[in-house]
Amino acid sequence: MATKGQRGERRAGALSKERIVEAAIEILDAEGGGALTFRALTARLETGSGAIYWHVANKDELLAAATGEIIDRAMAEAVGGAEPREAIRTIALGIFDAIDAHPWVGAQLPREPWQAAMMRIFEGIGGRLQALGVPERARFDCASALVNYILGVAGQNAANARVFAGEVDRTAYLTAIAERWAQHDPAQFPFVRQVAAQLGEHDDREQFLAGIDLILAGIAAVSRPDDK
Repeated sequence: MATKGQRGERRAGALSKERIVEAAIEILDAEGGGALTFRALTARLETGSGAIYWHVANKDELLAAATGEIIDRAMAEAVGGAEPREAIRTIALGIFDAIDAHPWVGAQLPREPWQAAMMRIFEGIGGRLQALGVPERARFDCASALVNYILGVAGQNAANARVFAGEVDRTAYLTAIAERWAQHDPAQFPFVRQVAAQLGEHDDREQFLAGIDLILAGIAAVSRPDDK
């Protein structure tokens, strides 16, 4: 007859950490961070809390694992023989899209900058900067500028997307703002009036990549051979 401990080991073995993390991602995507509880997980996985605790110690560890899984998926596309500059753009756009699809990731990453997911992002960006010939003294600043831009813009884009999640039409909403911009005093707001027409039609992903290209152009300026 199996002992209680043996039965517990079998239950824990049947429920993998990967399955728990996937269930957590589903809850986070559907209902947000506040909905992720071990009680919700046990209900979704039709198991006991002990089987979950066998693999995950607490909610913080689970959030870190879920965030890491999403970032790993985003980073996977950049692995390979791509030219370093293009690899940085691929990593950046992959993270942008990942945070757009999973807004909770954008909130989780800055909260714990020491977590493994952040290290993978920094390594992915920093390794490519090194391959581009960025001087060692400038690499940390350059990597930080890129990572901060990626997370900041991606997080803001995800927040904006929630505004349009209901019945609000994005183009109509931005066009209305553009019309208000165009009504401002041309002497006081000449630039705002100039760009108002582009506001309603701009593509967020293209604008995001334009920003990445601007930062990379600046980084190229510190990578001249006489600066090494």
